[in-house]
Amino acid sequence: MTYVLAFLGFAALIILHEAGHFAAAKAVGMRVERFSLFFGPLLVKFRRGETEYGIGPIPLGGYVKITGMSPREEIPPEVLPRAYYNQPVWKRIVVILAGPGVNLLIAFVVLALIFSVHGIYTPSTSVDSAGLERPASTVLRPGDKIIGVDGVQHPGFSQITSVISSHRCAGVLVSGCRAQTPVRLVVDRGGRTLAFAVRPFYDAQVKRMRLGFEVGEALTHYGPVAASGKSLSEMWLVTSKTVSAIVRLVEPKQRSQLHGTVGAFKVTQQEFSYGTVDALFTLALISLSLAVVNLFPFLPLDGGHVFWALAEKLRGRRIPFEVMERAGAVGFVLILIIFAIGLSNDISTLSGKGFVTR
Repeated sequence: MTYVLAFLGFAALIILHEAGHFAAAKAVGMRVERFSLFFGPLLVKFRRGETEYGIGPIPLGGYVKITGMSPREEIPPEVLPRAYYNQPVWKRIVVILAGPGVNLLIAFVVLALIFSVHGIYTPSTSVDSAGLERPASTVLRPGDKIIGVDGVQHPGFSQITSVISSHRCAGVLVSGCRAQTPVRLVVDRGGRTLAFAVRPFYDAQVKRMRLGFEVGEALTHYGPVAASGKSLSEMWLVTSKTVSAIVRLVEPKQRSQLHGTVGAFKVTQQEFSYGTVDALFTLALISLSLAVVNLFPFLPLDGGHVFWALAEKLRGRRIPFEVMERAGAVGFVLILIIFAIGLSNDISTLSGKGFVTR
């Protein structure tokens, strides 16, 4: 059942992406010849008006065929005014950006709803019953709530870790070395306020200073405005990581972390087995990544169409189609390389330990 749900989730992202192109093209008066879910010869098809709708056999995407996307098409004279390349630049850009725009909107709305309706688990400031190590175990007890650290009152978890990390060992950091100065903690223990001074140690595995305790998690709900801000913040974080990963593909370590459609599908399927909210969160991030990758400025991606439309606007006349063809060939090769790397990593991961999502 989880495989079916994952497939439906992916199909929904594809349909909605292409529906964005479709609706925008119809809205600005372009002629849409075909709306296809998946690639290849259509297995199922039907026609409504001037548009043919269908489903192909290769579940790796989908497409909307707009008349005149290639200047070399033979177009009937009565349709010529509605062809893609005969439209103003602004109309072409609106149609192209509508697809990624829908993916961005899906990611924003789904994440905001999760943050506001369901809430998310965030680290609390209460010491967990598990994970107490020295030196923290000499002074802290399970259930202690940290209410102060080095003079910072009611700190959040990130503030606590930041303050602890500011205490450094003398000289070069080596595993287990103790900080020169102690962290001053104030805790609430069953209504009593207690103060402690503890020198943190350097943990080489996590590459930071630690006191040796773990905290529990609390379910945090956000109001509509805060949820929107949290959604945008999460989207920016994922966007920056996605762009960085693509740009740094020349690095072997970064290349090994790239995964493709198979990996994304498998992770989504696993998340559905954990719960609907986890799966929706994953699908929202995949939708965002789909938008970001599609906006890279080379053909045949959406960003490539926008790039050449803007180039035409700046140039003041048409870009020779031969130039775009050559650029498209280079872009297609790059996409194939990225796809091959992702698929190779997916196969290696699945044949090994698999995708660990928990």
